[in-house]
Formats: sequence, structure tokens, C-alpha cells
Amino acid sequence: MPVTKRPLTKRPQLLKKTLRVASAVAMAPVLALGSASVPASAAAQSGATAQLTQLARNLVDAGAPGVIVRVDDGRGHSVEIVEQARWAERDHPLEAGDEFRVGSNTKTMMATLVLQLVGEGKLALTDPVEKWLPGQVPNGGAITLRMLLNHTSGLYDYTGDPALVKSIVGKDQRHWTSVELLAVGVKNPPLFAPGTNWSYSNTDYVAIGAVLERVTGASLADLIRERITRPLNLKHTYFATDSSWRGRYAHGYELDAAHMPPEVPAEFTDIAGPRRDGHVDVSGNDPSWGGAAGAVVSTARDWSRFYAALMSGGLLPAAQLDQMLTTVPENQENPADGPASGLGIMTDATPCGTIWAHDGGMPGYLSGNLTERTGTRTASVLVPTELFTEFGADPKLVAAGKALNAAVVCTMLGKPAQTP
Repeated sequence: MPVTKRPLTKRPQLLKKTLRVASAVAMAPVLALGSASVPASAAAQSGATAQLTQLARNLVDAGAPGVIVRVDDGRGHSVEIVEQARWAERDHPLEAGDEFRVGSNTKTMMATLVLQLVGEGKLALTDPVEKWLPGQVPNGGAITLRMLLNHTSGLYDYTGDPALVKSIVGKDQRHWTSVELLAVGVKNPPLFAPGTNWSYSNTDYVAIGAVLERVTGASLADLIRERITRPLNLKHTYFATDSSWRGRYAHGYELDAAHMPPEVPAEFTDIAGPRRDGHVDVSGNDPSWGGAAGAVVSTARDWSRFYAALMSGGLLPAAQLDQMLTTVPENQENPADGPASGLGIMTDATPCGTIWAHDGGMPGYLSGNLTERTGTRTASVLVPTELFTEFGADPKLVAAGKALNAAVVCTMLGKPAQTP
């Protein structure tokens, strides 16, 4: 479900958000079936679970190393499905509770932190970025925090800059700070005048990260722990500051240079990491280049609890939650066509109902998390490979992902699954 926008460069826009849940976010094969949920009846439950299992297996058969699917239909039960390719299973058996690099889903947590501070009177969405980061963002007096949060700032996406390539492919394990990542983004010309258009930009959120650090004097890791994960008892969710993991984790893979499709530019074909059956295990690469735009680690179970708390008002006062869910159209020329962007979260109409969602990707990890307005129903699709989505390099895998995602949305909303 990638959102279409004019490409800024031929380089991949990693950590991207892809909202249309009927797309690449759900790509991978499946092997183990966990607990069952109850969509409407025992028969409906069995049928929905069987369909999701088959679609997850199709994803693996199409070439994904594995997939984790979790769907909670709001009735106190959940479906958890895990499928995995045999070669990957020998390397590391995937489990439903494995930690996962969730990429741009990080933005939902960053927006939550900002809105908590707005509710406490420490920030205002109308604050210009210049107020908090003087001299660090060109035309910063015209760019507000709201524009950063809903991607209407016009700032160039730093992940498209050549300076990031070595970090993206794991050849440079340096630790990036919010200020350093922001500097990479703003050295490029803006795309449009602030507030006049919409374009997804990871630079918006590294700027947000720098503001949060400036206002609070705390690290992003501490802010997430103290304000989100500890209150919600999310034991496997944290802001990664290096390549280490805290619990059992999903191994992420990309094709090695000999097997990489020709559509992938040469600079992204040789990825650092141990070789495994024509793939590279990227689990040991440092994700700090994602920063406030994408460095959070979580699990499908933790994210379900986070979404439930967020959408029910457990993390934000009503006024700030309303601000988060106030949207701008992503297609400015045809506002009624397609998804809309809130603050750190997006919404779209699907054949089975309206969803709120975000997803993300970095090498080895593609994730999609979705919910509905009350947070009662949630779903996640986690796939331990990602680069093929950046270049349209594997149509078969993309198609299998679309089918799985479409079924996940409908199952979450308690409707008969509709697949492409």
C-alpha cells in the first residue's frame, strides 16, 4: 500500500510510509498458527483464519523469508499467524512475539510525544520550527510543528541523499543524531513553499526529534520509555540507539548482490551482513540512521496495545487526540481521492471500512500496523524483508502482499475478506 508521490530521486525513499493496506506491506510466507479470534461465529473464525494462513503462505511461496500476521477483532481474542521459508527457519525460527524494527511507525509515537507536550502547554502546533531550532532549518520561521507532523513542510526527504547510502546498506555503522540527519535533509532545496502541498518526508520527523530533545532536555529513548512504553507496560518496545536487541528478535534479510533484481541500483545491491541461502542477514546493522523517523523496535502484540491506548484516549487528552486525527489530503490536486494524513498517522477508506494506519520499512524489515477509530480492533503485518518494495523489483511478491493486506483489513473490521 505505498502512497504514490512524485519521486524526488532515483534513490529509494526508505522508512517510507505506505498507507494503502492492500499493498506491499504484507508480503511474506507463513508457517505457524497461533491463537484464534472470533469474527462472528466459530465457523467464520475458522474460515477467516484459514484464509489468512493461506495468503500468508502464498507470500512466503512468492519469495518472502517469512511473515507475522496478528489480527485482534475487538472481542478479546486474536489471530496470530507465522509463516516462514525453510531456509530462514533453519537460521532462526520466527515467532509471533519476536521484536521487529518497525521503521516509520516510529512517527506515530513521535507525534504522540509532541501532542502530550502540547497538552501540557510546553509546545504549540503553531510554533515555528525556528523558535526551537534557530538557524537549523531554512525558512524555519514559516514552517510550523503541525506542518512537520502532517508532511506539509516541503522539506526534502533526507533518506534520498547520497550521504545516507552507506548507513542504509550497513556499510557505515556510525550513530546519527537528530541534528545531523536534519542537516542532511535541509542542505537540499525544499520541494514547495511551507503549507502549500503535501509530500512525505522523513526530514520532518528528525526535525521533530530535535525539537523534542531541545524542549525536554531528554533523549528520545528516554521520552518513549517514560511517556509511552513504561505506562503501557510495553516490554519489547524501545527506541534503538545502536544495533543491539533487547529480546528475541526477527532476523531481517535482503537478497545478496548475486541475486538482487536488476531494477535495484548498484549502490544498494551489496548489503553488509552474514550470507544465508542467497540472502544477507541485516539484523546486526545499526538502524540509528532512522532516528525519530524510524528507529523504534516493537512487536505486533505491543503495537496492538499502543494503538488501543492511543485511539481510546489513554495517551492523549481528547483535544490533542482530535488534533492528531485532523487530516490533510495527500493528493492535493484531487483531495477526495485517496488517503489523508493526520499527525503521525494516516487514514483511508477501504472496501471493508475506514482504517487508521502507518507502516514503515528499512532493509530487512517491512511493517504495517492498522486500527479503527476507537482502537478496539487492531492488526499488524510484519515481513522480514523490504528492499523489493522500493524499486518494484518483484511484482509477484507485491501482488501476494496486496492480497494478504486486503484480507487482514477486512478480518480486522469483522467483514468477509475481499482480496484483489
